[in-house]
Amino acid sequence: MTESRPKPFLRPGKVLLLLALGLIVYGVVLVLWVPAGWVWHQASRYVQLPPQVEVRQVSGRLWDGAAGVVVAGFPARMHWQLGWPTISGLQLPVGFSLASSQSRVEGAASIGWPGRLDVTARGQIAVAEFEDLIRQSGGAMIDGLVNIDRLQLVWDGNRLQRADGLGRWDGGLVTWPMGSQTGQATFPPMQANLNTTDGGVALTVIEQGADGPAADASVLWNGMMEVRVYKRMVDLAQQPWPDTARPGDVVFRVRQPLLPGGL
Repeated sequence: MTESRPKPFLRPGKVLLLLALGLIVYGVVLVLWVPAGWVWHQASRYVQLPPQVEVRQVSGRLWDGAAGVVVAGFPARMHWQLGWPTISGLQLPVGFSLASSQSRVEGAASIGWPGRLDVTARGQIAVAEFEDLIRQSGGAMIDGLVNIDRLQLVWDGNRLQRADGLGRWDGGLVTWPMGSQTGQATFPPMQANLNTTDGGVALTVIEQGADGPAADASVLWNGMMEVRVYKRMVDLAQQPWPDTARPGDVVFRVRQPLLPGGL
């Protein structure tokens, strides 16, 4: 009888497998514990943010961290938490929240390969926080909160592919500039619907429970914006207008570039 030769425990295949497992464990630990502030310090030199956005006070870990952000002069606090990536779908789930002194939006995002981003969110916006900006642009000011019941955005191939959302306002006092004076009226509950169109994204404002838009705004893929106000809005504002106009007639229209590079 011939005796079988003992096989070494650490064969080349096992060594490679142990090395691979070690690298995976090291990578997971690194993601779990690496400071988020250090990552942002290294990455910020390669990330070009819009001039209206500033990142401050990054804290926590890359897996679960927070940062102070300033958007167009408005400070807020952002928190994120990474989920476990899916290898089959090449996706990384991220939970997030963005809160200011009176407003809060929270939701989830999915970062896919290559270059796909899905975002869903909901929350409440306190319009009073943006009063200075609204007054400077000559817009109308509303009281109370705007509830974002649903918001979904999908980017793919460096372009916004889908936008879907619903926002509600419970009604109240609305004020707007009228030359050297200020106009005002009490509005009923309103809602805004966000949708994707063939040419871009459309936002339609209607009275809750009513038929037909009071106003709508469209942003085209080439960056052009068009705003239309209907006779229904004039009636809601309790302003005089010729009786010959119908509720669905457009009484104001403006079209101008909004985004130089397009969506």
